[in-house]
Amino acid sequence: MYKITKSGWIEVITGPMYCGKSEELIRRLRRVKIAKQKIKVFKALIDDRYNKNDVVSHSGNSLEAIPIEKADEILEQIDGTVNVVGIDEAQFFHDDLIEICEKLADRGIRVIVAGLDRNFRSEPFGPMPELMARAEYVDKLHAICIQCGEPASRTQRLINGEPAAYDDPVILVAASEVYEARCRSCHQVKGQDKEQD
Repeated sequence: MYKITKSGWIEVITGPMYCGKSEELIRRLRRVKIAKQKIKVFKALIDDRYNKNDVVSHSGNSLEAIPIEKADEILEQIDGTVNVVGIDEAQFFHDDLIEICEKLADRGIRVIVAGLDRNFRSEPFGPMPELMARAEYVDKLHAICIQCGEPASRTQRLINGEPAAYDDPVILVAASEVYEARCRSCHQVKGQDKEQD
């Protein structure tokens, strides 16, 4: 990775659930702390699966964060001493997150954003696609398909052990009892036909 020294930039860590996005965000931010740079970490208020105030990976690693409801709350908490901003579960924010990330990077701040690239329907999720397009660096991680062991790029939602229906709500915060990592061929959504060759 090339080092950018004269300006800020945006990094995006993305992929399905259980691929290690929050783990990678925590790893990068801990390294920044070792370098004695000042960080501010934010997470979507809606994500309270493991802890209301921390970014927590599925493996149990955590880092203190500020839970926020709206992305514009980020700018209110950034002063001239902050070097790096971390944002977890970015898919839950509105598209105004895109402009906020751009403003922060324009101020010379390194912005590290983690979030799902697709919803359970396998469609682009929230501001993530545009953030990926605007970012200087994008890392798309993969999990392991729980059904066949292939690399998983999708998030499977299960309701009572069955694939969720296409018209179910997009946002439903839960953990392993509701979501699984799946590959393209094992991913299913009721009411959404896969194209046939």
